[in-house]
Amino acid sequence: MLNFALIGCGRIAKKHAELLGNSLISDAKLVAVCDIVEEKAKKTAEQYAVPYYTDMDTMMQSETIDVVVILTESGNHAKHTIRLAKYGKHIIVEKPMALRLDDADEMIKACAENNCKLFVVKQNRFNLPVVQLRKALEQGRFGKLIMGTIRVRWSRNQNYYDQDKWRGTWALDGGVLTNQASHHVDLLQWMMGEVESVYAKSTTALANIETEDTAVVILKFRNGALGLIEATTAVRPKDLEGSITILGENGTVEIGGFAVNEIRHWNFVQPIESDKDTKEKYSVNPPTVYGFGHFEYYNDVVNSVLNNTKSLIDGFEGKKSLELISAIYESIETGQEVFLRFHPKRCKLGISYEK
Repeated sequence: MLNFALIGCGRIAKKHAELLGNSLISDAKLVAVCDIVEEKAKKTAEQYAVPYYTDMDTMMQSETIDVVVILTESGNHAKHTIRLAKYGKHIIVEKPMALRLDDADEMIKACAENNCKLFVVKQNRFNLPVVQLRKALEQGRFGKLIMGTIRVRWSRNQNYYDQDKWRGTWALDGGVLTNQASHHVDLLQWMMGEVESVYAKSTTALANIETEDTAVVILKFRNGALGLIEATTAVRPKDLEGSITILGENGTVEIGGFAVNEIRHWNFVQPIESDKDTKEKYSVNPPTVYGFGHFEYYNDVVNSVLNNTKSLIDGFEGKKSLELISAIYESIETGQEVFLRFHPKRCKLGISYEK
């Protein structure tokens, strides 16, 4: 049995506490919660009958904890991870793992030096339709990839941003790309492969915030495919969709719904017997945009810790989407296409010269 503790008892903590506090995850239980706002910590603690703390170090020293889950503001993920790594306990951190690439590197380093695993929350990878899409890709059913598209058309009104002063700020949150679309950006690069370059535009259409609430991005992947990102929280009056579409020379798949939960199109040049049932069998209808992926995500974490196996989303894997999002923001600020890698043109390393 692994003992879990939560750092931060805000909006997203409800999902984590529900799974751990209600014993819905095998071999995992909630043993403590912490928030600097005592009222928030106390409310969560009383709901699940566990102790609460307002200081994370006191909690770590007072309780027997195997895994700590960091659910604080995005801009504080790095310093909290680095601060807690010294206790040698495994760490789960919500997306995005950090707001700066250098901080992500320091998080990975701190956990490695203290012999603790670092997990980044990307629960959409475990959505049933997404798992089937990934299998089809790994089986080579698409052939040459042509285009990948994600659409995040969600609604976040001013009341949402006004709940906490850090929301929509550059220092602690970021905009729709960093926050709401982070999972979808991860899915796109996971499916389509490494990105060569991005060109992006953004605007703050409706929300009174520092960052963007609407953005569009054109991507070029290293395999030659193209990509599109459409992300906004300016949909009114309610969430419309969170979707991904993959186009290949031998097939087309679109997963839609408001939480990447519904297989809309599943078409291949060479169908197989199971295709006829795929749409009905693997589409789901979750109650919120968080979907059902957290359940399987936690199962993956528990398995990784207890059996010392590699998890699906460790620190290195979690950093990939942050690197891509950072490049997108660079393009927005410069108005230029931004390349994610330096491509040597005159360097002679690795080149064979026949004599």
